[in-house]
Amino acid sequence: MTSHNEPRHRLAGLAPGRRSKYALLVFWLVLIAAAGPLAIKLTEVQDNDSLGALPATAEASRAVERAEEAFPDSQKPLAVAVYVRESGLTDADHAKVDADRAAFARYADGGQLPPPVPSEDGQALLLSFPVAGDADQRAEAVADIKGHLENAPTELRTALTGPAGAEDDVFDAFAGMDTTLLLATAATVALLLLVTYRSPALWLIPLITVALANQLASAVVYLLARHAGLAVDFQSQSILTVLVFGVGVDYALLLIARYREELRRHADRHAAMAVALRRSIGAIGASAATVAIGLLCLLAADLPSTRGLGPVGAVGIAAAFLAMTTLLPAVLVIFGRWLFWPFVPQYSPDAVGLDVAAEHGVWRRIAGFVGRRPRPVWLGTATVLVALTFGIGNLSIGMPGDESFTKEVGSVTGQRMIEAHYASGTVSPAEILAAADSADQVVAAARTVPGVAEVGAPEASPDGRWVRVAAVLAHTPDSDAALATVERLRAAVHAVPGAQALVGGDTAYLIDEERTVGRDNRVVVPLVLAVVFVILVLLLRALVAPLLLLASVVLSYVAAMGAAGLVLDAMGYPKLFVGIPLQTFLFLVALGVDYTIFLATRAREETARLGHRHGVLHALTVTGGVITSAGVVLAATFGALSVLPLVPSVQTAVIIGVGVLLDTFLIRSLLVPALALDLGPRTWWPSALARPAFRPVAAPPVERIPVGP
Repeated sequence: MTSHNEPRHRLAGLAPGRRSKYALLVFWLVLIAAAGPLAIKLTEVQDNDSLGALPATAEASRAVERAEEAFPDSQKPLAVAVYVRESGLTDADHAKVDADRAAFARYADGGQLPPPVPSEDGQALLLSFPVAGDADQRAEAVADIKGHLENAPTELRTALTGPAGAEDDVFDAFAGMDTTLLLATAATVALLLLVTYRSPALWLIPLITVALANQLASAVVYLLARHAGLAVDFQSQSILTVLVFGVGVDYALLLIARYREELRRHADRHAAMAVALRRSIGAIGASAATVAIGLLCLLAADLPSTRGLGPVGAVGIAAAFLAMTTLLPAVLVIFGRWLFWPFVPQYSPDAVGLDVAAEHGVWRRIAGFVGRRPRPVWLGTATVLVALTFGIGNLSIGMPGDESFTKEVGSVTGQRMIEAHYASGTVSPAEILAAADSADQVVAAARTVPGVAEVGAPEASPDGRWVRVAAVLAHTPDSDAALATVERLRAAVHAVPGAQALVGGDTAYLIDEERTVGRDNRVVVPLVLAVVFVILVLLLRALVAPLLLLASVVLSYVAAMGAAGLVLDAMGYPKLFVGIPLQTFLFLVALGVDYTIFLATRAREETARLGHRHGVLHALTVTGGVITSAGVVLAATFGALSVLPLVPSVQTAVIIGVGVLLDTFLIRSLLVPALALDLGPRTWWPSALARPAFRPVAAPPVERIPVGP
């Protein structure tokens, strides 16, 4: 062997070494014993404020910062209690509201509540007040407030909404969901592994290994959050669990399939694992590098929730790679061949030069189909994928706040009750913050803006430098009309000389969020594609094949969005959360290229000994089963996100699940191999494999790797 392969050979011999395998097992046991207690604490360092945060440079963020500095005593979340009787409020209803107002005073910041606000139709009353205390105290207060509201006269409808009500609904919805997601993910993976291996024992090994990798990843993320300022929220923790399980099991399937092949060629299981690890670690490493570096590209995003997802996911990928290339092979070798019972691979001297493709009947027939007519196959597959892209027309960007949960919650109910009886923007007015000297001019300018229903009196800050003005919008805060109104409002107040006016509020937030996401899409998408392309060039030592693979995964992403558009429209969730397209693009490009990496690296290896045509078809035959299993596992694992009661989680699950299945069954099985056959050896240009003078090795090499101590 050449010297540059020695480090890889030493690594391949470490995990299955006759003594080192036990040392590795002890190392992991010690590591997990230290990581376990830290992993449990991960929820303690969650900062879910970043889920809704904007960059500090956004006008809405600057408005919040100025309000916090100018009005430090009034930045508590607002609770809005709404009372509605469609036939008209009665004296008993008014008495109920007065009693609640007195009871709620002890929870209000400042200890006082303003008078209730009646609707013009006489059917509704609103009580609005900021809730005092920290997060735990607010949670107790809101629970008590909800209890009071439930004790109402017959047919008087009540609800709690506003930021305080919405905050409590989120906490209620996600109570215990981290455990539920973990159990759902583990159960899904366990079932699929059991079906894949049809063995009562083997499926447990990759499942336990990936669970330990998840513990290690959670512990590292906890330490980074606690001591290095890494932002972790519920979304990134959920994605971490799904990524580690999905990707880790994919690596396990690839390694175990190669190990099974080598057990028939080697009497010694240690040598079999050394060869299997040597031959698969390149593809696994390239896959891990692609996904991890692709995730780190999210650091270039401005939206905090998107940016924070990158390092958290990259830690998960690194943990999965480490566990599946060290702990998994060591444990498999320790237990021996019997793990595969009842289908135990036995050593046979005749198997040393045996073509394992003979054992893959279904995929041998699929490879034959692709090989007979490659051009019609790739043209037909591409046509199907292009047709699917038209489903994108069912999707739209921008999710209304009252559609973000998969179940009805009190804050959404209350918002709808208010919209039925008050001006649509009553609960979420635009907030103007301006210099006190310009208050009158700012108010006058705001009143001239079409779409502004009402402009309140300016409220001066305690230091007298600033004023705050509420501008009630005539339209629902997240509607296109309201967005246009706030754009006009900003232009009007910015034009007031010396006012230093800023416009914040929910509608202003949506405008700035949309701009931020648009900027992130323009920056991150090309960066991810460039990173993936460079990794493929280095891995395959070619230019044409990486371009082909990159084009295929981009087509797969667009087709996945279209197919998901049909599914999500049927489910009633066609309005995408603004961050979904970029996040799913990253996952589908990085994860989707995984399967083509597994195929392409094997194809390159086989082409070197069989020639281009036979090499591609042989690679498709021998990798078809394991990569299909890996794709189904990954799609089902991401599908576990649908147990979360949040529509963006369901949308992510559907888009990535559909995309991975398209990659598995169409891109990698039909499109890529058919294109490679149609292009011929030029696929590997400019490497030696593309040269006419290239001659493949006549017989398959029998690889012998010395096993470490």
